[in-house]
Amino acid sequence: MNWYPWLNQAYRQLISTYQEGRGHHALLLHAIEGMGGEALSYGLSRWLMCQNKQGLKSCNECHSCRLMLAETHPDWHVLQSEKGKSSIGIEAVRKVTEKLEHHAQQSGFRVVWIKDVEALTEAAANALLKTLEEPPKNTYFLLNCQQPEVLLATLRSRCFYYHLATPDLQHATHWLQQQLPNIPYANSVTALNLSQNAPVLALSLLKDEWKEREAFCQALYTSIQQRDLYAFLPQLNQDNAERRLYWLLSLLLDALKYQTNAQVYCVNQDQQALIMALSQWPSDILLSTIDGWKQCRYQLMTIPALNRELLLVEQLLDWENQLITKN
Repeated sequence: MNWYPWLNQAYRQLISTYQEGRGHHALLLHAIEGMGGEALSYGLSRWLMCQNKQGLKSCNECHSCRLMLAETHPDWHVLQSEKGKSSIGIEAVRKVTEKLEHHAQQSGFRVVWIKDVEALTEAAANALLKTLEEPPKNTYFLLNCQQPEVLLATLRSRCFYYHLATPDLQHATHWLQQQLPNIPYANSVTALNLSQNAPVLALSLLKDEWKEREAFCQALYTSIQQRDLYAFLPQLNQDNAERRLYWLLSLLLDALKYQTNAQVYCVNQDQQALIMALSQWPSDILLSTIDGWKQCRYQLMTIPALNRELLLVEQLLDWENQLITKN
């Protein structure tokens, strides 16, 4: 599992609490996608399970460390949704809690790692509560989440909450340019902006989707220049339409920022010409268009079996009509 430099401070802080006897038995680790939250939880697990700790580090040599490296430690329990499923049911929780009723097989600590706490069904979360209230001796729970606000309040109240903050722009762009040495600085900043400043997610965007996004932006610019927004439909009507609408909304919002001389806050720092072209439209049309595309994206994300093409066509034609009427 990859380790990232911005995890070091969080790792030191959390390990120090365990060294000083202040470590909570249930840690709720809040980290957005692309921050390496799983790597941090795995690192904490390895330190807790190590039988010959070397300060802040696990020894990598004891029997427990070898089992952890092989991911076969009998006292390390990983709870996650099964393949093809999006939730963790009550039976999975019961199986783990039943194992905790017995002594640790390696006569050391036990760790239960829940990779995605939001995936717990309500029944599963309630089944976990009693164990969190009265945890077995030398047993620790590591709970990873991206949206703590959706968890049961009773579950959150039984955990120590820790937020893994995103690194500052300087450190994040430096890391990205280490991974992709020839990338322009503006591209690094834009990728981070589009990824909530999560470097791993930004790296994935730069490696896997950047050319696709550039073609998307070029097609939008051409449609604007030719005053034919309907021609932009093929760029939107794709399997990742929700993602593409996110790109579009970020550009429209940047156009509003440009109108108020707030270019420094634009998300898409690599698309100045396109943002300038969009900013030529009246602000009331931009605002109305943003509302329309936000509603469109919400419908695509929440309504199953929706006719995607029809919805996109309707929104594009409405956008085009607003411009014609205004002119």
